[in-house]
Amino acid sequence: MPFLDLDTSLPQQSIPEDFVEKLCCVAASILGKAKEKVNVTVRSGLSMLVSGSAAPCVQLVITSIAVVGTAEQNKEHSSKFFEFLTKELNLGQDRVVIRFHPVEPWQIGKNGTVMTYL
Repeated sequence: MPFLDLDTSLPQQSIPEDFVEKLCCVAASILGKAKEKVNVTVRSGLSMLVSGSAAPCVQLVITSIAVVGTAEQNKEHSSKFFEFLTKELNLGQDRVVIRFHPVEPWQIGKNGTVMTYL
């Protein structure tokens, strides 16, 4: 059950209308999860700095069980997410930062319980 939280300084009108759906589908493919399991939040128009610059930028946080726990996994994921984000949002790679957060099943609540028991 991946969670993607994307914060960007780009104004809403600069984000493609179908971006959230595309990000969900791309994340499902990259992380090997069903689209129905992926949760996406996009917040635009934020005051942000990346590498000391206020030029348009994105910070993506990916939180998931099992699929973001190693350097090897995240190196591959990072490459694919960078390709998608730079193309879709017309940003240079230096304006995108990704953070990976592995979590355990007992740390995610759903349907009145935690993922451990689902």
